[in-house]
Amino acid sequence: MSTKHKFVADGCFYAELNELLTRELAEDGYAGVEVRTTPHRTNIIVRATRTQNVLGEKGQRIRELTSVVQKRFNFDDGAVELYAERVLNRGLCAQAQAESLKYKLLGGLAVRRACYGVVRFVMEASAKGCEVVVSGKLRGQRAKAMKFGDGYMIKTGHAGQVYTDTAVRHVLLRQGVIGIKVSIFLPQDPQGLVGPKIPLDDVVTILEPKEEPNPEVLIQQQQAAEAARIAAVQAAMAQAAAAAPVEAAADAGY
Repeated sequence: MSTKHKFVADGCFYAELNELLTRELAEDGYAGVEVRTTPHRTNIIVRATRTQNVLGEKGQRIRELTSVVQKRFNFDDGAVELYAERVLNRGLCAQAQAESLKYKLLGGLAVRRACYGVVRFVMEASAKGCEVVVSGKLRGQRAKAMKFGDGYMIKTGHAGQVYTDTAVRHVLLRQGVIGIKVSIFLPQDPQGLVGPKIPLDDVVTILEPKEEPNPEVLIQQQQAAEAARIAAVQAAMAQAAAAAPVEAAADAGY
């Protein structure tokens, strides 16, 4: 298999796996999947907010999902393994918030109230900014888009790719399909747990200036050091002079 074909095959595998897990684990706060390939086996890490529901009773559900993936993609026995990982902060996960908003709308909650609730929850989770766009037949037969936002949001450049977490979902309501787009601007985290490690380009950190020593104190320290050096030299010379007559007397035979 050529390198080009391998990349396309890996992309198709990830897309189909993500679609399967999105439909199967939507109610359990599905928040993405990561595929780690080793020479002997393929590990699939499923990120979700409710990992206990993903695992199922005595791990039955995760075993069923493993069996489905194994049969669909023709893996050998024991060559693929599924793991569930809990999302550290679901307020900073766009996919989890998009699913939450989807089920709020399916439950009949007003669009404006549901969106403002998501925005407030995200901002309380220490996000720098949040934007929710809902489009479709919200009220009446005329389709329109509503945008709700708070805080700071960068959409372009490298910072827009690294710092912004985005998720899109479709809600199948009786009057038609409503589209949801949730964008979260993550905070900077030196440990890289809840946000990117690299700081933003335009963030300037002003360090406190070092405390400058008093010139008089420096002069006194230099004078004390010089006096100590002179005293040490004089003591060494005196010790050498005291030892010299004893050596001369020994040479003369006294």
